[in-house]
Amino acid sequence: MRTMYIQNSLSLLIEEFRERGKWGTAHIYQTTYNVFTAFCQGKNLRFEQLTPSILKHFEEYLRQRGCTWNTVSTYMKTLRAVYNQAVDSGIAIYTPRLFRHVYTGTLADKRRTMEMNDIGLLLRQIEEEQYSSNALTPKDRSKILFILMFLLRGIPFVDLVYLRKKDLKGNMLSYRRKKTGRPLHVHLSDEALRLIELMRNPDMQSPYLFPVIRAAEGTEKAYREYQSALRKFNNHLAVIKQELGIETNFSSYSARHTWATAAYRCEIHPGVISEAMGHSSIRVTETYLKPFEDHRIDEANRQVMEFVKRQAK
Repeated sequence: MRTMYIQNSLSLLIEEFRERGKWGTAHIYQTTYNVFTAFCQGKNLRFEQLTPSILKHFEEYLRQRGCTWNTVSTYMKTLRAVYNQAVDSGIAIYTPRLFRHVYTGTLADKRRTMEMNDIGLLLRQIEEEQYSSNALTPKDRSKILFILMFLLRGIPFVDLVYLRKKDLKGNMLSYRRKKTGRPLHVHLSDEALRLIELMRNPDMQSPYLFPVIRAAEGTEKAYREYQSALRKFNNHLAVIKQELGIETNFSSYSARHTWATAAYRCEIHPGVISEAMGHSSIRVTETYLKPFEDHRIDEANRQVMEFVKRQAK
């Protein structure tokens, strides 16, 4: 068995993803390479040196750097994918349950969900505002895009900005999720159609519905344009949040989580919510809804305690 370093395997995979135009995945692997190399103090680590103890120290190192548990999970799952590929290729020896004692799950983040009165306020503002497409400020555009994300069943920002003109036919929007490839079909409300017309790309030569991405889809330039647009979008939302006095989280993730939460509170079955959002499985949807399921369980427990106490009187 030939010797292979973990960092070398990461580098080879990064190059492979770049060649295939998988810029987002390449970015995650590059970030993992950077932070893991920093943890190893610049030294290369062989696969046979990767032990549960080393992984636990890496987890502790990440937490000390202020990484959230979900970020820790991303790095660990990336390392696990590299390790599994090395095992399949005969480069590394399989070690049972190597990653068992480090975190590789997904924690539900209630902070990404807005209060219903806050999203309601934004919806009323958008409905009442007499916008003109020629007079929209960058901040106006970000607010409208956010509301569109909510109206389109919590469409992710990446899917929104890559929508093509051909995806819209009448009041039907049909597109594929970037992350999962699942096809989705959304019947548009009158308000959603109005906002789409406001934001519609004036460039007749561009295939994109909105004037956010200019480069050809699948190119590194397009990926960098998306990343830049996402940063600006979140910066604008931070300003809007302060102006409106919104106390809950207000970011590119919020529209998606808030739509799922609103649907759940309307007692829509999680399976229907999963289909509506194009999740790869209902387990992903359940991750979104876990904090609110916990809240219902806590409320049930409170009612049980009150009932028992009443019986004792």
